[in-house]
Amino acid sequence: MDTIEQFNKYVMPSYGRYPLVMDSGEGEYAADENGKRYIDFGSGIGTNSLGYCDEDWVKAVCGQVGKLQHTSNYYYTKVQADFAKALCETAGYTNMFFGNSGAEANECAIKIARKYSFDKYGKGRHNIITLVNSFHGRTLCTLSATGQDVFHNYFFPFVEGFVNVEANNIDDLRAKLDDTVCAVMFEYIQGEGGVMPLKREFVDEIFRLCTEKDVLTIADEVQTGVGRTGKFLAGDNFNKKADITTLAKGLAGGVPIGACLAGEKCAGVLTAGTHGSTFGGNPICCAGGLAVMNRVNSEGFLGEIAAKGDYIREKLLKCGEVASVSGMGLMIGIELKTKQAGEVVKAALDKGLLLLTAKTKVRLLPPLTISYEEIDKGLEILTGILNG
Repeated sequence: MDTIEQFNKYVMPSYGRYPLVMDSGEGEYAADENGKRYIDFGSGIGTNSLGYCDEDWVKAVCGQVGKLQHTSNYYYTKVQADFAKALCETAGYTNMFFGNSGAEANECAIKIARKYSFDKYGKGRHNIITLVNSFHGRTLCTLSATGQDVFHNYFFPFVEGFVNVEANNIDDLRAKLDDTVCAVMFEYIQGEGGVMPLKREFVDEIFRLCTEKDVLTIADEVQTGVGRTGKFLAGDNFNKKADITTLAKGLAGGVPIGACLAGEKCAGVLTAGTHGSTFGGNPICCAGGLAVMNRVNSEGFLGEIAAKGDYIREKLLKCGEVASVSGMGLMIGIELKTKQAGEVVKAALDKGLLLLTAKTKVRLLPPLTISYEEIDKGLEILTGILNG
């Protein structure tokens, strides 16, 4: 029985998988069990932020494995304290809660928003506005928050209290942001929704209305955060700081983590017993997170991400099959004129390049550490397929 056959026998078929058995990785390259190498323009959906097996990251994680792999959150660990300090100070937040994923971080944000409103105003002010075409996770609550009808099936009844507003429609926002609303939750760039950035004037209006009505802003930066857009937070590109920001994916370089960051307004909302996570703040994950923070905070690193993103966009726009390019930094969506994104991804796999899709687009989320040499090699493969 080969690996794929064995895997499919014992693992639930909840993913559409490509016929590739990953075996190892180094830098921007992955290798399958037969030794074939692939340039990775997807980085585990933006999770391997420092690429595969970065030397400093491996040293930090393995050092922690040999020291303390886990302890309950009844106790303290220095590595968690150090990581929390680095994260809050870099992002500009007061405090935070550690979980294991983006969905968990978003669940925490939803709970904070509803408790903040309950503590201050009592019952009846619990609705949360989310945007059409958004994606916030696959738990029942975060699926309910997700503004895509395709996900609202099978698992009835969904969680109540979410109201969808059309992205970039200011009139729709104004009409629905009434006295029943406690928060507006949004992605600055809708990743799974097609790498679609919000318009600046719409973001400005979210913050203006929320400030006026004492409604919280929740920025889902699970995919956009930790340098992905050329700033530590995508909100920095809009000169905005949400009351609550959620992070995950690239935050710890490839080990499971989620973080919900709160500003001063919400810092004291969660009290003992109101939320928890057995594995949240796991020492190994925090060690990985510290390695990522050290790299992202190094001099010139974020500027290089922005420059690499501009370089990729310039190259892609010269390709005749490319209709448009969206996104920021190293979060890139490619709208094609005639070819199907899914077929392009399959063709690239055969030629040694790993890509992603987002709706009708080819999506690129390469490691933040990718070199220009690897960018050129990957783009040569991609444009060769697009021009073929």
